[in-house]
Amino acid sequence: MNPKVDFFFSKDTKWQKEYEKLRTIILDCGLIEKLKWGCPCYMFENANIVLIHGFKEYCALLFFKGALLNDPNGILIQQTKNVQAARQVRFTNVREIVKLEKTLKAYIYEAIEVEKAGLKVKLKKTSEYKIPGEFQKKLSKSAVLKTAFNALTPGRQRGYIFYFSQPKLSKTREARIEKSIPCRKEFRYCCSELVDSGCNSWSMPSVGKSETVEVSL
Repeated sequence: MNPKVDFFFSKDTKWQKEYEKLRTIILDCGLIEKLKWGCPCYMFENANIVLIHGFKEYCALLFFKGALLNDPNGILIQQTKNVQAARQVRFTNVREIVKLEKTLKAYIYEAIEVEKAGLKVKLKKTSEYKIPGEFQKKLSKSAVLKTAFNALTPGRQRGYIFYFSQPKLSKTREARIEKSIPCRKEFRYCCSELVDSGCNSWSMPSVGKSETVEVSL
């Protein structure tokens, strides 16, 4: 156990018992406990294997390379269509975790073997994602904006594409884009996990934790 992570488990939260049980199971598998993105993250030789996190309706064990795991029990969940590598196992009570303890350990050990083998998830290229029409119009009209967007890392470009694509209504997408690019010179991607320090003049509206944005930096 890592004392720096203890605060996460001592907080009076809805999922406290579930968090503690998941922690015990993971540590039994010999992983190293760290704190990343404000959550307990478990590593093997400096590689992220699993992470514990919680949401309003469930808590979950996140496998960073879950897409590469065999899933004979059908318990791995892809959070959204944009999530490529990670997969969740979700829980709503501690009994569900106890029931799956042996299975979870088997999945964790398999995830360790995936890392030992150096396997990687084949990620889609940024060019394969469709840019929302509303944002494409902005890029076509502004060379400065287009240059700034192209200067971002592929991961941050995908983050913006996902963020701008989420609203169902065109007017909502337009409003989100307008709020995100007031200076139209530089981008700063700001959410609960990632911050691009390249621009201090403005920031992208915060993406809530319930909205999953997977990026590869």
